[in-house]
Amino acid sequence: MVRREAAVPRAPYNTTPVFAASAEGASIDDVDGNRYLDFAGGIGCLNIGHRAPRVTAAIQEQLAKHLHLCFAVTPYEGYIAVAEKLNALAPGNFAKKTILLNTGAEAVENAVKIARAYTKRPAIICFEDAFHGRTMMAMSLTSKAHPYKAGFEPFASDVYRIPFAYSYRSESGTTTEMFAHHLENAFKRSVAAESVAAVIAEPVLGEGGFVVPPRDYFKAIQAICRKHGILFIADEVQSGFARTGKWFASEHFGIEPDMITMAKSLGGGMPIAAVTGRAEVMDAPGVGGLGGTYCGHPLSCAAALAAIETIEKDGLLTRSTAVGKHFETRARAWQKKWPLVGDIRGLGGMCAIELVRNAQTREPAESETKQIAEYCYKHGLITITAGTFNNVIRILVPLVVSDEQLDEGLDVIEAALASVAEQKQAALSHA
Repeated sequence: MVRREAAVPRAPYNTTPVFAASAEGASIDDVDGNRYLDFAGGIGCLNIGHRAPRVTAAIQEQLAKHLHLCFAVTPYEGYIAVAEKLNALAPGNFAKKTILLNTGAEAVENAVKIARAYTKRPAIICFEDAFHGRTMMAMSLTSKAHPYKAGFEPFASDVYRIPFAYSYRSESGTTTEMFAHHLENAFKRSVAAESVAAVIAEPVLGEGGFVVPPRDYFKAIQAICRKHGILFIADEVQSGFARTGKWFASEHFGIEPDMITMAKSLGGGMPIAAVTGRAEVMDAPGVGGLGGTYCGHPLSCAAALAAIETIEKDGLLTRSTAVGKHFETRARAWQKKWPLVGDIRGLGGMCAIELVRNAQTREPAESETKQIAEYCYKHGLITITAGTFNNVIRILVPLVVSDEQLDEGLDVIEAALASVAEQKQAALSHA
């Protein structure tokens, strides 16, 4: 850590002081010889687990062929094979095309470029509590000020934000129609509909706290988009590739996005991202208008194909659903026991608990959430927090986790909740 502080800027934050030495499946060994269960999964990059056998074998096989060529100079089959696979997997009964990139933020940047090229319109509408990345356009679309945006102004222009369907923090009785009406209101108050190229949304909010909207919400949003000739972009960087029990969370909502951005678990631990969309939309930019030196790197393409095969052959869609159901059963019991547990939510293995200081006012329990995360890593469990108010514990455990490991990790979270709840009660009694 001393070396890290001397050599690395403070801005790249570390959620724990744990330095990894090796990892396998759903566990990490640190440099001191301690073993941890991993409920963070590299922030959702390891749905198939650390060092998945098919992925490591595919990388080794690719190393014997070529390491880097640049698809823009001398194309290679791996890039095309990944594009074909994603075109087949993405929802929508229409012709699709795919461009490969390096990161989720880069996928978002390119989706916006493609949308503007296709529609010949400038504006993009996004949502409160959204996270779309840290590069300039992606950061402009991201909602949370600290730590992502503060001090980096000015941001990209023609970006407009509306409230998300966050039921837990909305007035009781708010309907899907009322949530969706925010989009129509934006056309009156903020930007003309005919100036909007696209609406971009995470089907399940990621950094925003794993918020799941009503099941008919995105159908309503997409219907409004279609009415006005606006493209709908689903940002599935965190919610894709089996995380929610389906290939893409969009499938839960019965929608067919015009474009989908993806990354994280697509590569099984290797950096790769993609934009998959309607063929006519994807063909809008001119020749040479999209690309990058490392986009669709041969090793990452090999890893992606192996990661997809692992999800298919190892039944990880079904496993994700089972993980989510087991978490919910345990977490509902915590909710009944401790008022600190305000909301339980999620889709499949993308699940979370929102912590509050008061069940009625729903005041975010930020410091208590930090205490729980610290308790967890001190007791052998790596977790990460989320939420605009820093009061959500999210579950991104690799889906290859065993039942015993899953319960062991949930036992640690339960003990952490009990410890913090006891401390709060003792403080109240003392006062």
